[in-house]
Amino acid sequence: MSGLVQYVVIRGDLLRSLSWPLGALIAQGCHASSAVLHRFGSDDNVKLYFEHLESMHKVVLEIQDEASLRALADRLAEGSVDHHLWIEQPEGTPTALACKPYPKADVQKFFKGLKLFK
Repeated sequence: MSGLVQYVVIRGDLLRSLSWPLGALIAQGCHASSAVLHRFGSDDNVKLYFEHLESMHKVVLEIQDEASLRALADRLAEGSVDHHLWIEQPEGTPTALACKPYPKADVQKFFKGLKLFK
């Protein structure tokens, strides 16, 4: 077990207000996760995360809307937390973000107050 966690955050309003299909939202989280792991593939935490494929730890959270998602991305950037904000094309709509794997204690504070995606 690597002791690392990857946070994935998905906009809840896309499901509740804009009626996106649940499968489409799951895909958005997968895109964000794949993108950040690819972008930071040479990072030691990412390498360690992949060494333990059968025990990967992800936490999928919900955020209210686009403005909240962008604000979270800004806070992560200010805190030097490597992440990827997924922008669905061709719409240009920010839908999800994922951070690279980190020790939970290092990044949990950025996600405090967000609830598990349901």
